[in-house]
Amino acid sequence: MTLPSGSDQALALRDLAIEIGTEAAGLVRTLATGTVSVSATKSSPVDVVTEVDRACEELVRARLLAARPQDAVLGEEEGDTEGTSGVRWIVDPVDGTVNLLYGIGEYAVSLAAEVDGEVVAGVVVDVAKDVLYAAALGHGATRDGVPLRVRPSPPVPERLLLTGFGYRPDVRAHQGACVARLLPRVRDIRRMGSCALDLCHVAEGTADGYVEDGPRPWDWAAGSLVVTEAGGRFAVLAGAPAPHRLTSEDSVLVASPAQGWDDLVALLRQTGFLA
Repeated sequence: MTLPSGSDQALALRDLAIEIGTEAAGLVRTLATGTVSVSATKSSPVDVVTEVDRACEELVRARLLAARPQDAVLGEEEGDTEGTSGVRWIVDPVDGTVNLLYGIGEYAVSLAAEVDGEVVAGVVVDVAKDVLYAAALGHGATRDGVPLRVRPSPPVPERLLLTGFGYRPDVRAHQGACVARLLPRVRDIRRMGSCALDLCHVAEGTADGYVEDGPRPWDWAAGSLVVTEAGGRFAVLAGAPAPHRLTSEDSVLVASPAQGWDDLVALLRQTGFLA
């Protein structure tokens, strides 16, 4: 499959991601109707992998290989496969695996395409609700084909923020302390369980911002483009030194409408999320 360059390439990659992501979400939806059980763990006993994760990633890789055999692929479950085309796909087969395990309807298939290191296309499929978020660089973001726009930012004390927690106890202890300092200073905080969907919620205006320490590129690559193409800002910023991280490093995801960005970042520094 040969793609055009520039803007048209972003659209073609997005359309391929929509096709493959929709099929993958259908597979996850079908498998989720049966018994979902843990098949392995990763960073801790509560960081789980299911056979649904593995089957979905296998399908996505097979479809990508058939369509674009020269592309690289980075997947959460199967790691990095090198390519020669300058395009790399970043795949999270199920973002929100614990929600899937418990039958909580907040998990997604996330599929992004980078060109020379820049994300140019992203698709996040909310599996349980059958909602498709998509974006192409320079062409905006959509939800089921309808253009998305972030909501205007209210004053900081009136903002509803989303967050998440890691799986290691030391990471969770730091995150919990930061959230405890943040909570009295905003309208409220929600923990939904899927980084990719949290970013899409900011993009569609059902939240005023998002912060989380530690997600990996497959968690946020597609959602980051959806939120920025919807008029928001996204960055991976240096986290404050903490017991699990003795020095500052770029590990804290932040997203919000562009208009309210500076105030949110200042608040996250004051409450210990950011260096």
